[in-house]
Amino acid sequence: KRGNYPLESCYLEAASPWGLWAVRALRPARAEIRVYPNLLSERKGVAALFLNRGQFGAHAQRQIGKGRDFEKLRDYVHGDSFEDVHWKATAKRGRPVTKIFQIERTQEVYVVIDASRLSARTMESRESKVESRKPVSGGLPSIPDPRPSTTALERFITAALILGLAAEQQGDLFGLLTFSDKVQKFVRAKNGKAHYAACRDSIYALQPQTVTPDFDELCSFIRLRLRRRALVVFLTSLDDPLLAESFARNMDLICRQHLILVNMVQPPGVRPVFSDPNVASLDEVYQHLGGHVLWHKLRELEKILQRRGVHFSLLDNEKLSAQLVTQYVNVKQRQLI
Repeated sequence: KRGNYPLESCYLEAASPWGLWAVRALRPARAEIRVYPNLLSERKGVAALFLNRGQFGAHAQRQIGKGRDFEKLRDYVHGDSFEDVHWKATAKRGRPVTKIFQIERTQEVYVVIDASRLSARTMESRESKVESRKPVSGGLPSIPDPRPSTTALERFITAALILGLAAEQQGDLFGLLTFSDKVQKFVRAKNGKAHYAACRDSIYALQPQTVTPDFDELCSFIRLRLRRRALVVFLTSLDDPLLAESFARNMDLICRQHLILVNMVQPPGVRPVFSDPNVASLDEVYQHLGGHVLWHKLRELEKILQRRGVHFSLLDNEKLSAQLVTQYVNVKQRQLI
């Protein structure tokens, strides 16, 4: 299990010179064992979503537009826009010279992780559901898997670290912010392996709190601390109407300065009422109606946030990391930051 485990003592064993017996002893030891999130399977899932030079299976993403950062000057080529002609260099060299631009680098990307009570909910995978329904010999259902289910916070932490790897490779600055009823951790956006290790150390032991998130304090903190325009990615749960209303109201503090992406793991059963044709009983009909009502409320929240320029998405539980990186790559391609 992910977290920090202190080590207070250790057992020692040594064999005798002739190997006829062994001596054992208990000695005090001051150390700690850190269990980090396992990113191996997630990294395989997003390997081809962004450019990774020097590795197989990578695909370069097409850039939309010409970029806004000046790169270099070159001689004019037929077809170049007259807006890109550098007139001072043209007069100095005596021939037309064109300015070349590149896509922006070293932009700030922040992931805001919700560690409140709603992030403690369990997320079942499709494999566990299928295995629990498989009958054993004799027609009896199989025994459920005793392993603990993954919580929403576990998915958030893994997706945040994967996005940090993507931002590092694209040359951007990556930062983290965790909150519950108050801001818990804040790591200023930087780059480099040492900084990524610092980001990982700041959230590897993060656990959900049994409190209600305070979006008022969170958005005030972001407005005061983040002066430069940045991509701010929220990983939270907004299926509670009161929390959704508070979140939408506080977006007015930061939505004009930053590009906001709000992501939520789609709860089980939350979908349009006629999306599943396999309905066998009246109870399942009512369950689908309840899921449709919640889905409709989330769609209304999406429209409210969209009017503020905030993008809201319901992401798949098992594809959260890949879909998050896809959002980031699309933002970079369209140069929205």
